[in-house]
Amino acid sequence: MADEDLSLDEAPEHDPNTGDMFGGPPAPVEDDAAYTVLARKYRPRTFEDMIGQEAMVRTLRNAFASGRIAHGFMLTGVRGVGKTTTARLLARALNYETETVREPSLDLTQEGINCRAIIEGRHIDVLELDAASRTGINDIREILDSVRYAPVQARYKVYIIDEVHMLSTQAFNGLLKTLEEPPPHAKFIFATTEIRKVPVTILSRTQRFDLRRVEPDVIVKNLEMICEAEGARVEVEGLMLIARAAEGSVRDAQSMLDQAIVQAEAGQTVTAVEVRDMLGLADRAQTIGLFEQLMRGEAGAAIETFRGLYSYGAGPDQVMLDLLDHCHGASVAKAIGPQALTMPKDQAQRLAAIGAAVSAGTLSRIWQLTLKAYEEVRRAPDAAAAVDMALVRLAYAADLPGPEEALKALQAGDAPATPSGGGGGGGRAPSGGGGGATAVARHAVPQAAVEPAVSLQTFEDVLALIDRRRDIALKMDVERFVRPVSFRPGAIEYEAAPGAPRDLAQRLVGRLKDWTGERWFVTQAGGGGAESLWEKQKREQVEVRAAIEADPFVLQVMQVFPGAEIVGIRSLAQPEAVEAPPPDDEADED
Repeated sequence: MADEDLSLDEAPEHDPNTGDMFGGPPAPVEDDAAYTVLARKYRPRTFEDMIGQEAMVRTLRNAFASGRIAHGFMLTGVRGVGKTTTARLLARALNYETETVREPSLDLTQEGINCRAIIEGRHIDVLELDAASRTGINDIREILDSVRYAPVQARYKVYIIDEVHMLSTQAFNGLLKTLEEPPPHAKFIFATTEIRKVPVTILSRTQRFDLRRVEPDVIVKNLEMICEAEGARVEVEGLMLIARAAEGSVRDAQSMLDQAIVQAEAGQTVTAVEVRDMLGLADRAQTIGLFEQLMRGEAGAAIETFRGLYSYGAGPDQVMLDLLDHCHGASVAKAIGPQALTMPKDQAQRLAAIGAAVSAGTLSRIWQLTLKAYEEVRRAPDAAAAVDMALVRLAYAADLPGPEEALKALQAGDAPATPSGGGGGGGRAPSGGGGGATAVARHAVPQAAVEPAVSLQTFEDVLALIDRRRDIALKMDVERFVRPVSFRPGAIEYEAAPGAPRDLAQRLVGRLKDWTGERWFVTQAGGGGAESLWEKQKREQVEVRAAIEADPFVLQVMQVFPGAEIVGIRSLAQPEAVEAPPPDDEADED
């Protein structure tokens, strides 16, 4: 052994095909093993990367600049709008530190000392808890025990609790005291999709930020940027289909784009048809044609069009959703113009033409009928058959004259025509009297014209007038949300009940002016109003029920039948007393 010269120069060359346990080069990794999905790859790294949340970023930037940083943040919004991402960015901003920056900052373009550890989820002072899997008081007690101690490396100890609405009641109660008086070195960031399930006691101790749904055109721009960076080609119409299907969620849109890119071979363009097939959507141009057929009252043609869409894989409920979307688009185009619609120009023009040809009342009725039909289709055992029946109903309703059109026809002296293809003979004159219906209408109109002027002396008179005019929406809003404060002819002052529409006073002013021909002043007061009609009815129902439950006979029945309960109260009409026949004079004489 000693005679052998084992110099390094004569050492055997390393075999490139064998592994090295002492730090040799790692084995090559296949590309697919290292692939990162787009939703993770393009997750925002700075606040400038957040799309569609400019209002929240502006508020946070002003708060950090002025030093008014809250100790608790509540981030809420639908899935995929950036709640968890915002929470992690906030944790970085609170603990941002470089060689020159020694204070919290939202400018994260340059990576700070603590940023990498926070991004990778291994920073000792940033704890992220998933409330969906750790809901109990014991999990929260760990936080409460550690919050008293100062941070080890960073400026603040940051606690991020995702899906906070899933915490138990005991866990929420355990957080209350700490949230109200937290140590100066602790910050809490909560994220939830169900803000209504979070107790108000927690909400009142945090700053709430509602992350908005991202508009489709903003999502399309983000998808175009990703396609350019990935070297993928997808038709713009296909990206618009993805943006609409995402319903405001950027993450959902990026996940769908991930799936769409592989619909075509490498280097080829993914068409809108392929994206539509991937999402299970109907051809939008064909569903607009279906909507046009319905508006023309062509039930048979509409059913044939739907069956063609159904045979190509379009879901029945998705077709009804498209019809709802087209009804909404036609209404918006009628009110604002086709430029307000986020869709290709030719499709927007077609919907605008429908809106111009159909009255607003008809579009409103079609919307209500389609909304009801959508629920029926979702519950029906045979969804396709339910769509057939809904199309027949919609085509018939679209061809029916509305109440305002029927009134104009009567005032003009003509009987309103029945829709084409409609049954029942509603427009036929009775046999033997060809012009009877028209004659009656002509004589009825002058009588209505000479009605005495409307005189409203009390608020009850206003309610009665609204009821006579059959404005159902206004009637329901006034009865439910108007608490009268004062009334005099020409002026109403009221307190608005919670949930009142913002335009209620404006609508009431407009209707009263149309109906009375006089100018009315309707003002909203801050308080002091009486009960609304709906509140009064509810209170009276409670009082009637309480009186019945306290009735001795009812109490005796409840004792005889244990477990019985009062499920409803009805007032039965009392039979009218029958007068006794007059005495028979002749019988008395006999």
